[in-house]
Amino acid sequence: MDGKKQFVILGNMNAITYKEVFPLLKDNEIWLGYSIHSGDRKFNVPDDYPLNAAGCGIDEDGKKFIRVKGVRWFTNIDHDLRHQPLLLDTMNNNLKFNKKLKKKLETTFGAIKYPHYDNYDAIEVPFTECIPSDYNGIMGVPITFMDKYNPNQFAILGITDRNNEYGLTTKIYTPSDGNNYADCNRRAAIRLSNGKLVSTYARLLIKKADE
Repeated sequence: MDGKKQFVILGNMNAITYKEVFPLLKDNEIWLGYSIHSGDRKFNVPDDYPLNAAGCGIDEDGKKFIRVKGVRWFTNIDHDLRHQPLLLDTMNNNLKFNKKLKKKLETTFGAIKYPHYDNYDAIEVPFTECIPSDYNGIMGVPITFMDKYNPNQFAILGITDRNNEYGLTTKIYTPSDGNNYADCNRRAAIRLSNGKLVSTYARLLIKKADE
């Protein structure tokens, strides 16, 4: 970054959560590129490479290949897609009409409502397309949100992390809170109606950008 060079790097989407990478994404020094947003990608490998994993094979030219999931471009080259606003619906309409969201909330958390985290002052939004357009507080969203991230529409405040690098954690768990207390400290946690804590996957903590 110090060299002030433009670049495009192919990497795994999980790199979004890396301590060396996330601050650059948060501060809009780098972002995801234009062309890859889902699925896996095929890569050729040497002839002596073992084809043990699912999705491996040999193409019509006799070259070995593997398929890698979660591939993304990381870049500091601007493109128009990152300035397109994400089209969203209200919280009430999402809860009323979005079958995918309703099933997820009821199956995982036992109620058709956006749950509030137990250790962050934020609500859980399990799918990017279900970000409520009329909610002004902090929201936890999947890392795939970066595929749709528009810095003019949202601000990234931090990420769920064990070390509370961004000062957003409101509670630290101990063994008395359950066997999964370490996982809950590492990520966002939701307390179910029976008192049990459930940890989420990594979540980006966002809110609407200041207008």
